[in-house]
Amino acid sequence: MMPIVSTDPGYIALFNSGELERRANVLEERLASCDICPRECHVNRLQNELGFCHSGHLPIVSAVCAHQGEEPVISGSRGSGAIFFGNCNMRCVYCQNYQISQNWKKQKSKQIDCHSLAQSMLYLQDELSCHNINFVSPSHFVPQLVRAVLEAVPMGLRVPLVYNTNSYDSIASLKELDGIISIYLPDLRYASDDWAKKLSHTPDYVARARQAIKEMYRQVGNLMLDEFGLAQRGLIVRHLILPNGLAGSEESLIWLARELSPTVTVSIMSQYSPLHRAQRIPLLSRKISVVEYEAVLYLLYDMGIENGWIQEMGAAGNYIPDFEREGHPFFATPKRQK
Repeated sequence: MMPIVSTDPGYIALFNSGELERRANVLEERLASCDICPRECHVNRLQNELGFCHSGHLPIVSAVCAHQGEEPVISGSRGSGAIFFGNCNMRCVYCQNYQISQNWKKQKSKQIDCHSLAQSMLYLQDELSCHNINFVSPSHFVPQLVRAVLEAVPMGLRVPLVYNTNSYDSIASLKELDGIISIYLPDLRYASDDWAKKLSHTPDYVARARQAIKEMYRQVGNLMLDEFGLAQRGLIVRHLILPNGLAGSEESLIWLARELSPTVTVSIMSQYSPLHRAQRIPLLSRKISVVEYEAVLYLLYDMGIENGWIQEMGAAGNYIPDFEREGHPFFATPKRQK
């Protein structure tokens, strides 16, 4: 992780040149026959036709908060300005955000317009003094995200933008985000399409996610920090250890080291807990074991991957949100260890 001097985020120059508005218009036109994510449902979301993600024209925002539980360079001392989008383009049977990702009827009441989304960004930046704006599960709302940024810039938006994604992303949509997003925070969930299909209803996940992460890395490169140790630009790849080797940790880490770089920043997550439907699935019905956890640590050492963070064992109970709780969906959460 290299230190850099803070500079204005790229979206400000794109706004000044008119390019940000052009991209917002191009992306919004694609909603008429939606191909924003790899599902390519081709429904007319401008007319509120619903595809796999059950989302129409307006963005759905389920929570807005200062999040202290992200990686230290993201959360810092004042928190990451998290905007949790409702619904999802995946169907993970163990999703910890299932209350907002797979409860479509209830989430419909959380629709807001893009101006209100822009106001939420300014609230996080100015009122809560967050270090960045962190779009959580944004893959199906890329046009709305860009439109809101377009509105937020003249209102004073100036902090880095974080794209916090499951990695089931369209390359065409990601290319429209080039220069807008400063920090990509993608998951690398699986190394097997069979397990991706069974557990997340994404039979083409591996190729799609790897292509997406390569594109993100092309745009922002390795993680760079400012003089205060806060992320200003770069890629952080998250990998959640699943029980019984279902995440394909060895193959995924080998791919990262060989196809991106051993210097890529990785966040290893041990927080898996059998939530949502997972308790009814024998292979997913328990937390990870010490043996499974240590095996991944040995892999990191063998592959020469040194940059990033590793959650400690026993982290499972610390990162579970409750989106039905009044106020903040998270209790105070410990930060990941270097």
